[in-house]
Amino acid sequence: MSKSLLVTGAAGFIGANFVHYWARQHPADRLVAYDALTYAGNLANLDGLRGQPNFTFVHADICDYDRVLQTMREHAVDTVVHFAAESHVDRSISGPDAFIETNVVGTHSLLKAAREAWLGGADAVPHRFHHVSTDEVYGSLAATAPAFTEEHKYEPNSPYSASKAASDHLVRAYHHTYGLQVTTSNCSNNYGPFHFPEKLIPLCITNILRGLPLPVYGDGSNIRDWLYVEDHCRGIELVLGRGKIGETYNIGGNNEWGNLAIVQRLCDSLDARFARDPLLAERFPSAPGASGGSARQLITFVEDRAGHDWRYAIDARRITAELGYEPRESFETGLERTLDWFLSNEDWWRPLLAL
Repeated sequence: MSKSLLVTGAAGFIGANFVHYWARQHPADRLVAYDALTYAGNLANLDGLRGQPNFTFVHADICDYDRVLQTMREHAVDTVVHFAAESHVDRSISGPDAFIETNVVGTHSLLKAAREAWLGGADAVPHRFHHVSTDEVYGSLAATAPAFTEEHKYEPNSPYSASKAASDHLVRAYHHTYGLQVTTSNCSNNYGPFHFPEKLIPLCITNILRGLPLPVYGDGSNIRDWLYVEDHCRGIELVLGRGKIGETYNIGGNNEWGNLAIVQRLCDSLDARFARDPLLAERFPSAPGASGGSARQLITFVEDRAGHDWRYAIDARRITAELGYEPRESFETGLERTLDWFLSNEDWWRPLLAL
């Protein structure tokens, strides 16, 4: 039976990858892409979908309860996949208000609209509300500490992670209080196509190609668990299909890397590509590799950010055991796919650098 999905944040990084993935895997389903098109939302991310008969784009804010409810009723939405969020930790430190508004108030607006649309009538409508969250709600890990499980206590350390923790609790509360059929997933750091170039991996790629400094916080020892974005989409698909109502699933990539090691690998991978392909030097003459140099010379250590969590790591054994999830991409293969995409889509990322 076909579904009608409302995907919030659909013009952002993970949301756009999800709607492309879902359209390929479930062509009979209706996709309603909902996005406010703030700085990280980009309609170009949805090219190839707009104009398709089962695809609709709605330019609106999730904080607009009436618009959300109208959209759900108009398209007979039975599934919400909630990506919409302010997500850049640095921005949350300098301007936390937007994170509270979107991540907390916006999530509550969605939950209220979903409750009214699905449970407000004489008969409840079969439905699912899937909330996409982050491993940052669990806090920071020591070097030898075990990875985060779903039972790990919440210890958010930034305004961003605190706002996401609050949204997680609201989703849980709407299930236990009102009977809303919810699931939640907490993921590790994503990377891949459509990644806005303020985040570490796309920032380094685009800066190397332009010969600009590669800022590394502190000594670069901070560790993150990296997840190729399409593997994340597959994990959410499994949770939507067979996940237990009211439960949380951690989705990870089994790829712990120090920040400095990632930057060095990106430098070496792009240097090798310049050595193999002389056309890259013509396209990106400012890159060190264009003149036979090393991109590592661009690495610049900068003052660590306030409250910088040292290590995140996801224990994904539950989703593996219960739903059969396994990431298909290693960090090495996923990174090469990401480099392929950015080198092939200069027209996508160039305009974003001025934002």
